[in-house]
Amino acid sequence: MPAAAADDPADNTYHQSRYARPRAAIDSDRDLGWMRRVWPIVRSHRSVFSAAILAGFIATALSVAVPITVGRGIDAIDAGDSVAPFVIALAVFAVARFGLGYMFRFGLFRAAHNIESDLRNLVFERLTELSFTYWDRTQSGQVISRANTDVRSIQLLFAFGPMIAMQFVLLTWAVIAMVIIDLPLTLVAVTPLPFVYLVGVRLRSQLFPLSWVVQARQADVATIVDENIQGARVVKAFSQEQNQVQHLARSARSLRWAGTELADARARNAPLMEALPRLGLAFVLLYGGTRAVDGSIQIGELVTFSTFVLMLATPFRLVGFILVQWQRAAAAAVRIFEILDEVPEIVDPSDPTPLSAPDGRIVFDSVKFSYATGDGAHILNDLSFEIEAGETVAIVGRTGSGKSTIARLLARFYDVDEGRIEIDGLDVRELSLSDLRQEVTIAADDPFLFATTIRDNIAFARPDSSDATVASAIADAAADSFVADLPLGIQTQVGERGLTLSGGQRQRLALARTLLADPSVMVLDDATSAVDVGVEQRIHTALKIRRTRRTTILIAHRLSTIALADRVLLIDGGRVVAGGHHHELLRSEPLYAAILADADHESSASDHGEGAT
Repeated sequence: MPAAAADDPADNTYHQSRYARPRAAIDSDRDLGWMRRVWPIVRSHRSVFSAAILAGFIATALSVAVPITVGRGIDAIDAGDSVAPFVIALAVFAVARFGLGYMFRFGLFRAAHNIESDLRNLVFERLTELSFTYWDRTQSGQVISRANTDVRSIQLLFAFGPMIAMQFVLLTWAVIAMVIIDLPLTLVAVTPLPFVYLVGVRLRSQLFPLSWVVQARQADVATIVDENIQGARVVKAFSQEQNQVQHLARSARSLRWAGTELADARARNAPLMEALPRLGLAFVLLYGGTRAVDGSIQIGELVTFSTFVLMLATPFRLVGFILVQWQRAAAAAVRIFEILDEVPEIVDPSDPTPLSAPDGRIVFDSVKFSYATGDGAHILNDLSFEIEAGETVAIVGRTGSGKSTIARLLARFYDVDEGRIEIDGLDVRELSLSDLRQEVTIAADDPFLFATTIRDNIAFARPDSSDATVASAIADAAADSFVADLPLGIQTQVGERGLTLSGGQRQRLALARTLLADPSVMVLDDATSAVDVGVEQRIHTALKIRRTRRTTILIAHRLSTIALADRVLLIDGGRVVAGGHHHELLRSEPLYAAILADADHESSASDHGEGAT
């Protein structure tokens, strides 16, 4: 059932998006403790938790009843009475304890896994909302560690924490039963318990910083492993396997040190916490045995007392574990909150303007922009230009001149520092992100493919596309020939990041995906740089047909690509320094001619390498 946190507008919880989501969210008040912030999620599963806890309470009561029943049975034997009622009671307790124990454990683990799922979904949802500026400064391994290992740490606490807490309920009830049976003997039995508390306080103070360090070191190791998996070809190409192994070994040693310190703290304190309650058993046998001899206490009561004292040892034996798990969960929660508390910089306007049937007219008006992770210098500096609806314009400039930045700003991956960008007279900041990015699609020079089939990769923007529509996009991207040669055709798995394919093949599949999206504005950012000239000409022929009804921006160096454009904009120093037809710029702009000469030399080498792929 929906949680109050999700339904009550007054509840101080995170806004939930329109996508499938958990029932509740963490509390947004950063001044609260980590458990209070997570509590709205726990509360959303209160029905399962409540049923499990109720079963646990009844099972615990039966556990307390067993020693009492055994003691009375022993006294009945001593008195020559029948023990049948006590035997039957113990059998009933055993069956009931089994059923209730199952309900308790299953309910706890079910609720804990629900909490884990909700937290992981919340983290993933927030990651999808975060702006590119976050990813510019964040390592993927750190994020993966927080979304998996840290969430798992919290799940383990909610799975085992109530079970251990129930042991302390058992302790409380056992002490109450002991007081009822014999107060002086109880005082003797609990004498060591204050010392157990003091040791626990000392252990807890040591565990939190060590737990935080361990999880940070685990994230460092995960980052190194992730980078070496993603960059395996680079590592092997430069024969740096041993250096990377040593790099991982250094991080692993740091993790080992932190883990060893944590283990040392537990090893020095946890056994002491387990041993101290057992001293109570020695005191009970010494004092209680003396009283049993003189007849002031019955043998059955002494046996009952001894059993209760053994029960007292169990919760304290688990104190070390629960303290470690609590501190680990607390450290994990802090790291997870760093993601959930991150505020996306690029968000929908409060009242977005609809973008219906756009023509695709683009205006950059005095745009200035610098990357937050850079040195503060403007990549674009007072950049202004206009592109008419349906026009095809090539943007040319040296490396680092801001060509790709133009595409990112147009799709609002980043916001401008100054100036404005318009589509059909509307500032892109006035549009919803979904509307804008459905109408502005970018095909990059280094495309990303998912580890799934060719069909799924191409239909990513429109998953409900028919096979005929997918095949048409593949043909227009000149990918039909090599796709047809694959054993399973469009159902072929491309592997992680599509690295089973050549660079040119990946570019053509990414271009097919862009064409299938059918945007009003299509940006090709060196999208055919790894494709040979013959294949590129086929793509251009198809684009000439498709581009009659859309605005196309070509970010390019190759002459064969630039020739497709109606006009060219030359970028230098973050602004447009010249514009016109290719042949006009070639005659009048030395910088333009120099850029094309350098690019022609590079593309010739690339074409020889690409071949027939």
